[in-house]
Formats: sequence, structure tokens, C-alpha cells
Amino acid sequence: MTTISNDQIGNFIGRASMQNENGVRGTGRTGGGSSSSWYEAMSRAWGQTLDQQATRITDLSAVIGQGGDQPSNVVKLTAESLKMQFLSNNASTSQNSVGQALETLGRKQ
Repeated sequence: MTTISNDQIGNFIGRASMQNENGVRGTGRTGGGSSSSWYEAMSRAWGQTLDQQATRITDLSAVIGQGGDQPSNVVKLTAESLKMQFLSNNASTSQNSVGQALETLGRKQ
């Protein structure tokens, strides 16, 4: 099992921030792939990560469905499915935590 290092988290946040800097700042528009806040950029990065993981699972499922049902492929599919669950839970937790923190900050101002 692999763990996520602080460097990986920093890179994730950095990529989200860079995407936001290239977007439309402060206009409230969210179309066209630009983000008006770092919170949106974080959401977009989580979405892209989950999409990539879903593609891996779909590809492995197709291999198994086409007769490649060797134990090694089934184990890979199980591992990728568990990784998807892990990522999904963490995406939800981070979104909720940051949302609650922003709500708290908004009430204090």
C-alpha cells in the first residue's frame, strides 16, 4: 500500500493554485475551465484525479470482460477500486473541511 507524502499534497495544492492563476480571477465566472477561486481549483483538481482513477477501473474491467479474468487482473481491479474509494473519501473530506473553514471565516468577518 502506498502513502501520500507531504510533497505530493504540496504539489497537488500547487497545481490547483497554478490553474487558478491562469483562470479568470474574481469575476464569478466558472465556465471555460477557469476558476474564480482556489476552492474551485481544488475541486477541479479532485475531479480530474477521480476521473483518471475511474478510467483506470473502466479499462481494467474491460480487460476482464474480454476474457482476461486472470487472478492478477482481478487483484489489480480490486486495488484500483479501493484506491478510488480512498480518493473519493478524501476528496469529500477535504471539500467539507475547507467549506466549513470558509464558512467559519465568513461568519467572523
